[in-house]
Formats: sequence, C-alpha cells, structure tokens
Amino acid sequence: MSVAILFGMLKTLADKQIKPKHNLLLMISTFEEVGHGSSYVPECISELIAVDMGCIGLDLVCSEYDVSICAKDGSGPYDYDITSQLIQLAKDHQLQYAVDIYPFYSSDVSAALRGGQNIKGALIGPGVGASHGMERTHIQAVENTLKLILAYIA
Repeated sequence: MSVAILFGMLKTLADKQIKPKHNLLLMISTFEEVGHGSSYVPECISELIAVDMGCIGLDLVCSEYDVSICAKDGSGPYDYDITSQLIQLAKDHQLQYAVDIYPFYSSDVSAALRGGQNIKGALIGPGVGASHGMERTHIQAVENTLKLILAYIA
C-alpha cells in the first residue's frame, strides 16, 4: 500500500510539474519488518518521513478512512515539530486523520535512529485493518495519505 502511495506521489509531482520545497530522496526498504530497513540513510538526509500503515483497533483512534499520524511507537516519540506540522497540514487541507500511539510497533525511522542517524523523523500511513499478507483499507485512507505527503513536500 505504501509503495503505491509513494509512486502516486511521484506521478502527481511529474504530472502537475510540482517541484518539492527541498531535495527529495525516495527510499523503499524491504527489511522494515526485521528492524533494520533504514538503519543507513545518506548523510544529506535531515528528515525522514516513513510512509507505512496506520493500525486499527479497539484502543486506537484510526479508522480505515484516515491517514494515521503516529505520535509515538515502541521506540519512543517521533519528532514533535514534524508531527505537529503534519497534524496542522491535515487540518488545513481538511483531511480525515487520526493521531495515535502504537506501543508494539516500530518503523524505518526507528531503525534509522537506532542505527545512529542524526535525523528528525515522523510516521504516517493509511489506516489498515490487517497487515502481513493482505492489507485492508479504504481508498479514502490512501488518498488522505497521498494528500498529506504532497502537502508536506510541495
């Protein structure tokens, strides 16, 4: 799901001839699940936004229609300034979003920080009802995630 969103972001940038505010490096990891997906990032990277998935559950706010903005996971809090900016952008663009904490979860940002990278990071993604095999979500969550990442970079 996340790779499709990132490809959609690239297509939108190209089709609408949008130039990102800053240099943009797209990294797709195949080792996020084992905890070292982005343990290395190039030195030119100062911010890392992981586009992964938002969890849905009884003790969570996120739904299959939302873009999830993760404030904290099992590795600790995400960067306050970036997270706050993402929340404000979601409000400004009237996106359906949820802010959640995932205590049993970590992302490529977590791996980069554990790997000693000096970066600021955040985590977003569509609300997903299941993972690891067949992710279930709604097109609105995909669109909200795409709109949020475009608002952040453009």
